[in-house]
Amino acid sequence: MSLTPHPLPALSRVRLQNFRSHAALDLPVSGACVILTGDNGVGKTNLLEALSFLAPGRGFRRASLSDIDRQGGPGGWSMQVDLNLPHGPVSLATGRVPAQGERRQIRIDGEPAKSQGALSDLLVVGWLTPVMDRLFQEGASGRRRFLDRMVHGFLPDHLQHLSRYEAAQRDRLKLLRDGEDGKRPDPHWLTALEETMARDGTAIAAARRDISQRLGLAVAAGVGPFPAADLAVTGLLEAALAEKPALAVEEDFRRTLRQTRPRDAAAGTTTEGPHRSDWQIVHRGKHMPAALCSTGEQKALLIALLLANARLIRSARGAPPLLLLDEVAAHLDPSKREALAAELFSLGGQSWLTGTEPGLFEAFGDGMRVAL
Repeated sequence: MSLTPHPLPALSRVRLQNFRSHAALDLPVSGACVILTGDNGVGKTNLLEALSFLAPGRGFRRASLSDIDRQGGPGGWSMQVDLNLPHGPVSLATGRVPAQGERRQIRIDGEPAKSQGALSDLLVVGWLTPVMDRLFQEGASGRRRFLDRMVHGFLPDHLQHLSRYEAAQRDRLKLLRDGEDGKRPDPHWLTALEETMARDGTAIAAARRDISQRLGLAVAAGVGPFPAADLAVTGLLEAALAEKPALAVEEDFRRTLRQTRPRDAAAGTTTEGPHRSDWQIVHRGKHMPAALCSTGEQKALLIALLLANARLIRSARGAPPLLLLDEVAAHLDPSKREALAAELFSLGGQSWLTGTEPGLFEAFGDGMRVAL
């Protein structure tokens, strides 16, 4: 299978220092697919985790930055990459300096970035890892995070809405708990926090609902041989947005927060809001919730969602996302591995895949192979 000559976005070089098991790594990169093979424990997933720091946040393991420091190393870690993007080459560096604690430093072409949000202006990063195989069995929080990462690819402000909502929610609960201890919470501050929660909470719910609907259309007929799915975000605000304008939903949520103060204080939690929403995925061909599907069918559904999202990102931003696929091929039969290779090549971007057996990647033709 021939490769796209100059895939975008693409990495042309990756350098790591003291990142988990990698004391030092300097890897020139070429091609649309980079395939990392080797025994368990040689650092394949660690390299993909490093690349996941090209997105805002704490990487796909959601680890504390200090936990990433190489054991026995000098402390701290760094990653530098050379990127080919539609507007030209970019040098990006990120890492942890011990004196900065858990604060991540980011430099773009040698200049400090104002925030992690600057990464979102450069590229979108998507991933699938073995831990995500439990996405349909476990609680709703993992499904919300999965959807929120997809939303962020279209709406970079989504993370800011989430951050403000979560901060206001924590502060409101603290005030309510203080009231339970006999202290009278400042009513003006409480109202201001609920204003923030209502505004940002409605924006979060609206964005999730919008992107879920777009993804639903994209996977309605399936992606190649991967299954079709029906998608829906369920929750108080999402249901209201189906019937009312956003401003009316925001006002209703503000009123709900005010009315539930005693209940939330007693429960020690916020009982209503987008932090309690769920993302429902149903295998269309079987009319079956994903949680009840087989392990193989669940993996295929995840791949279908990732590929559909990548197509939408390419259409919306003019460039596909960088995809990181950890141990994906081992769960697929040969025909689906061929289909995955064809889909990844057709996207025109760059994908990184890991596996213990080189034979799993025959369908990827002359993609770059790295034995670790």
